[in-house]
Amino acid sequence: MPSPKSFSGLIEFASGFAARPEITHVLFDFDGTLSIIREGWPDVMVPMFVEMLPLRSGETEAELRQLAFEDIMRLNGKQTIYQMMQLADRIRERGGQPREPLWYKHEYLRRLETRIAARKTTLREGARRESCLVHGAWPLLERLRDRGLTLYLASGTDIQFVREEAALLGVDQFFGRHIYGALDDFQNFSKKMVIDRLLADNHVDGQRLLAFGDGYVEIQNTKEVGGLAVAVASDEANNGSGKMDEWKRQRLLGVGADVVIPDYRDAAALLECIFNSFSPLGGPSI
Repeated sequence: MPSPKSFSGLIEFASGFAARPEITHVLFDFDGTLSIIREGWPDVMVPMFVEMLPLRSGETEAELRQLAFEDIMRLNGKQTIYQMMQLADRIRERGGQPREPLWYKHEYLRRLETRIAARKTTLREGARRESCLVHGAWPLLERLRDRGLTLYLASGTDIQFVREEAALLGVDQFFGRHIYGALDDFQNFSKKMVIDRLLADNHVDGQRLLAFGDGYVEIQNTKEVGGLAVAVASDEANNGSGKMDEWKRQRLLGVGADVVIPDYRDAAALLECIFNSFSPLGGPSI
């Protein structure tokens, strides 16, 4: 039987952590949780916000940039349209006349696509998928599948891009038809809706749900139904560094994450903990 020393990297367990051997279904976020194809997306969205927002008298561009960053990251994990609705509200409150949020969303996606097009091209041309997967993600997915668990993917990114990028990474095989993403008709999709449908369709309660995510939405929604939530405080710009993104860590612990990890280097030991093969008490932590 593995011991707590099986954790080779950073890991943090909340005080209320308890094993869940009854888990049958697993929900994953996509960007930052499995995929880093879109790594650096704030470097596209923040400058766009700064460009669109009117400066107030006496306000510096640095202050405006900080406001934009906070607005954007507070809504990280929700559909992109919510960030664009926030942008429109900010423009309006500053005396401007905003466009429709959907226009801003499409403009952001156009700019982001320019940034990430080369990554997609290299994957199509045969680049190793690990270059665009959070460290250790593939072995984790294999272990979950081998346990007979049903995997779901739910992303705030538009569904057509989620499907395309999941296929480029090859992870679509783990999820089958259970791949969900944002819609222009945003009221017809949310991660909460995916979770509620997952539980209802499979006639299970939240105690049987395990979720992995780097955004507050999937963590919060999972905890609301009684599920076990693993926060992935991934350092996307330095994939494989083993370091936690401190902003993500604090944000995700704040909405009730049961465990925080930087990546999946300790997937085997983590799953043994979750499925009650050994206690995490006394293991390496931060």
